[in-house]
Amino acid sequence: MCAAVAGQRGKRVLVVEHADRPGKKILISGGGRCNFTNIHTAPDRYLSANPHFAKSALRRYTPQDFIDLVERHRIAWHEKTLGQLFCDGSARQIVDMLLAEGERGRIELSLGRAAGEIGYADGRFRVALGSREVQAPALVIATGGPSIPKLGATGFAYDLARRFGLKVVEPRPALVPLTLGGDEALFRTLSGVATEVVATANKASFREAALFTHRGLSGPAILQVSSYWRHGEPVAVDFLPGRTPDWLLEAKRTSPRITLRSELSRHLPDRLAETLAERIGLTRELANTPDAQLRQAAQRLSAWSFHPNGSEGFAKAEVTAGGISTAELSSQTMEARRVRGLYAIGEAVDVTGWLGGYNFQWAWASGWAAGTAIGGEP
Repeated sequence: MCAAVAGQRGKRVLVVEHADRPGKKILISGGGRCNFTNIHTAPDRYLSANPHFAKSALRRYTPQDFIDLVERHRIAWHEKTLGQLFCDGSARQIVDMLLAEGERGRIELSLGRAAGEIGYADGRFRVALGSREVQAPALVIATGGPSIPKLGATGFAYDLARRFGLKVVEPRPALVPLTLGGDEALFRTLSGVATEVVATANKASFREAALFTHRGLSGPAILQVSSYWRHGEPVAVDFLPGRTPDWLLEAKRTSPRITLRSELSRHLPDRLAETLAERIGLTRELANTPDAQLRQAAQRLSAWSFHPNGSEGFAKAEVTAGGISTAELSSQTMEARRVRGLYAIGEAVDVTGWLGGYNFQWAWASGWAAGTAIGGEP
């Protein structure tokens, strides 16, 4: 995105991609259909040490701007849920669109060759590419974070930033499944069971599906709160969102002979209902269960506390939280304050969006901001 915008402004641009083909993460995104933006994009849907940093770029390059680009390339799209936009066809269309935009800007693309030694002197950056050395007055760090290393992702961006004296906020996996151990390991026997919940971590709550896995908890609601969760802290799950505190007392009045397990089975998958009822320990008919115990059960079901022992790490994380400190960058241009001509964009920066197209929109917006700002010689 950055290269295409800069190239179309008349800048000579070289994109160095160490993979053998471009856009590998784009190609696997959204189940192969690329959730390319979210119409509800707003700064409060991003995590950063500076919650205001993303405002400028997101305001100047909006989801509608990217939709307009998609439509100019005649790519059919649809809205799924919660403002998430997907290609009707394939994520390949988004990669091809970006490559076509790059061709319009006459950018040069170097594939399958990693950047070697990188230096800076006399206002010019020097990058070794095998036996070749290239020089330019501007260098853009656009290498993302270490999430999904099987696709070639690394911490290269952070190493490079530190080399130029930029601070890095400790990177950690985000939008990642959480693991359970100890007494909670029994929930792993529910692998494959999913239900709509409200999940909460550090006061951040999301109402979406949760999925039990052979290692712990996943699904959109869990992936969302994982970005806010810290090791040692609990995750609260409301298994019956929207219920009043006395809903079990009402069930007792209308169906006195029913058990807690049977009542839960009316609203939840059978295996989950069975496990929750066993953990609560109420086996008698509701008519024979004191109201106080039913209120306690309802309270527990509305805020079931899980204590994850970790996450599935960068291997399964959709994105990386943390990264190059926003304090080091201009929010207008994405240029490093202390190194003229050095820029950082996208996931490499300490800006992390919610699940559902937000991280792509940050990539497009931050890339556009840098691409329109890069000065120096053509």
